[in-house]
Amino acid sequence: MLVLAAALAGCGGPDRVEVDDAWIRLPAVPGRPGAAYFTLHGGRSDATLIDVTANIAVRAEMHESMTGRNGMAAMKPLAQVAVPAKTKVAFTPGGRHVMLFNINSKAKAGKIYKLTLNFGNGGRLYVDAMTVGAAAPAPDF
Repeated sequence: MLVLAAALAGCGGPDRVEVDDAWIRLPAVPGRPGAAYFTLHGGRSDATLIDVTANIAVRAEMHESMTGRNGMAAMKPLAQVAVPAKTKVAFTPGGRHVMLFNINSKAKAGKIYKLTLNFGNGGRLYVDAMTVGAAAPAPDF
């Protein structure tokens, strides 16, 4: 009976949110913001991402790009992002992303930096993020 319960517990997906495909695009102009991208995979229950920090930047903010009035590109800050159970939530160019302000001037493409994702329940995930140059393609995960 215990073996059956353990086997069934493994069928429901991860217990908590998982993250993959994390990467950072450096800015084209020094002093301008860069951006971080990743994919969240919801666990067995709903979660809320409330903050992201990066060891490469002084400040980070979650944003969402969209088409505004008159077809112009617009961006709005996000105070939190819902991560429903057993779903994927992507942070991608042209959509949700994390703006990285005051990036360390010594940051280099090809290096790994850390993102810290903070959740409303007090949970925290530390994620390695590959860094690419401003004109480079996104990493091929």
